Amino acid sequence: MAIDWTHFTPWASLSGGVLLGVASALFILLNGRILGISGILGGLLPAKTGDASWRLTFLLGLFVSPLVMKVLAPTDFLHAPRIDADMAMVVVAGLLVGVGTRYGSGCTSGHGVCGLSRLSPRSMVATAAFMAAGFVTVFVLKHIV
Repeated sequence: MAIDWTHFTPWASLSGGVLLGVASALFILLNGRILGISGILGGLLPAKTGDASWRLTFLLGLFVSPLVMKVLAPTDFLHAPRIDADMAMVVVAGLLVGVGTRYGSGCTSGHGVCGLSRLSPRSMVATAAFMAAGFVTVFVLKHIV
C-alpha cells in the first residue's frame, strides 16, 4: 500500500475536524440541538412555527460559506473536486443518500460527530454500519470489480 502524498492533507483535515467538533459542541451547548444536517433540513419539511428561521439561516450559511472562502482564500488554496460521474448519477446518488438518512434516522455528521460524543447507542450502531459499508464498497471496487 502506498500513500498518495499529492492528496495527503493531514493539516487541512485536522483543522476541518477541529472546526466541526467545536461547531458541534457550541451548537448543542448554546442551542440544545444536534448539528446534523439531515435533521436541520428535515425539520423544514413541514416547518414548525418559529422554528424555520434558524434552520434556513444555517442552510444559507452552508451555501454562502464556500463563496466567502473563494473570495478570501488565495487562488491556489481551493480546488474543485473532480467527480467521475454524469449529472444523472450524481442526482441518483444524492437521492440514495437522502433515503439512507431517513432510514438511518440521521446523517453521518449527526451520528458520527454528535451522536458518538453523546455516547448514543443508536449512533454507535449507525456509525459502525456507515464505516462497514464504506469498507466493503472500497474492497469490492478495488479487488473484485
